[in-house]
Amino acid sequence: MKRGVAFVVAMLTAGALAGAFASSARAADAPRGQIVANSNACMGCHAVDRKLVGPSFQQIATKYKGDAQAPAKLARKVKDGGSGVWGMIPMPAHQSMSDADIRTVVDWVLAGAPSK
Repeated sequence: MKRGVAFVVAMLTAGALAGAFASSARAADAPRGQIVANSNACMGCHAVDRKLVGPSFQQIATKYKGDAQAPAKLARKVKDGGSGVWGMIPMPAHQSMSDADIRTVVDWVLAGAPSK
């Protein structure tokens, strides 16, 4: 009986480890901009392909396509927050995000938020 329990525990542990490795592998395959967005609460209000509280990242990419000033405008919007561009719900400021992380997310969004 003890052997059976040990086997089940070993299998559960192996399954949990496999899941963790698979999750890590998926995270490692994700673009850096998506990883930064996930770790800075961006996905609480935005999704890649559909409106949530704020516009989808793909909607943002479409709106700013061809705008040479877009990277600077959006970086400032992420850092300082704001309202009125996409509706009445304000975007909160993200003062604690580094400028490098903001630029990484903005570049990824403007590229259409690709999954690879």
